[in-house]
Amino acid sequence: MTNPPPALWRRACAEALGTCLLVAVVVGSGIAAQKLSPNDVGLQLLQNSTATVLGLTVLILVFGPISGSHFNPAVSLADWILGKRTGGGLSLKELGTYIASQTAGAIAGSVLANAMFEVGTSFSSKDRATPGHLLAEAVATAGLVLLIFSLAATERSSLAAPAVGAYIGAAYWFTSSTSFANPAVTVGRIFSDTFAGIAPGSAPGFVLAQLVGVAVGLGLLVVLFPTVARAAEDVVVPHTVDKHQ
Repeated sequence: MTNPPPALWRRACAEALGTCLLVAVVVGSGIAAQKLSPNDVGLQLLQNSTATVLGLTVLILVFGPISGSHFNPAVSLADWILGKRTGGGLSLKELGTYIASQTAGAIAGSVLANAMFEVGTSFSSKDRATPGHLLAEAVATAGLVLLIFSLAATERSSLAAPAVGAYIGAAYWFTSSTSFANPAVTVGRIFSDTFAGIAPGSAPGFVLAQLVGVAVGLGLLVVLFPTVARAAEDVVVPHTVDKHQ
């Protein structure tokens, strides 16, 4: 029998810390890649994407039993929308708490990565908002939402950690934007003027494209998995706690 999820404050801490560490992995490995391979952008991307795949997989496993390891307002928003159909998933209060925690954690992650590599924290100057980048973000986010909730709908949430890690790793390479697919991570990466950064002027377009991706992903889910709304409680990893806690 599945126990009730942990208290909201604990889930908020897990989302903030998990998102912080995720952005620290993304930004930190980007800085390291620049230092290790200063003249080879392709190798930099390989190093950055490999670290992200491994880091994200581990973080989902660590924090999944506490908060569901969303680390992403797009996932939380999709969970809330689907849950409204069945009375499950995140409540509006939980949604707001998750998004605030994820965004604060993402900013902290950039600051942490900058500090570890002794790089000053400043706004990124890396412009990314071309039409191709925005289309890529919509595609990447739609695919992510489809993946996560299809696993839940077919009772395969135990595969979420490796599957999401693998998808993001692949999307680094098949999208022109390198697959941010995450509004909180997008905001966090504004605060590092490094390989993984994004200029403040590019961020709003990315977030809007990601929201479009959420809508597309939800539409595909409803068509392909008509009972997906019932899985809103089980995203990304089942909300279970030890009986002694």
